[in-house]
Amino acid sequence: MATRRSGTTAAGARKTAKAPLDDYLVETLMPDLVGHDHSPSSFLVYVKLWHAAGGPGRRGIAISLSNLAAETGLSKSSVQSALARLQKRGLVRSSRSGPTAVPVYVVLAPWRRG
Repeated sequence: MATRRSGTTAAGARKTAKAPLDDYLVETLMPDLVGHDHSPSSFLVYVKLWHAAGGPGRRGIAISLSNLAAETGLSKSSVQSALARLQKRGLVRSSRSGPTAVPVYVVLAPWRRG
């Protein structure tokens, strides 16, 4: 993806430090979301948010559904469904400052203690 001088990617999200993935995420969560729940889009959205946040619980990521869809290659409706599944499973928390505000997502890792 091309980088603009302002430090944002072509899709408009800020560049962030990379966060290593937990073994649990790859060995347990991926097969559970993809195989059991039949929702590979949920896994893609979770990994994208994990990466953008620099890991779980670090900071909230303000990103629109349209930008999240563009950055994952998914449709907007697939992203909406994935976010609903992730929130229901306690893997992502979202908040808005108003009804038309861009949501802020916080990545959670309930398997981590502390």
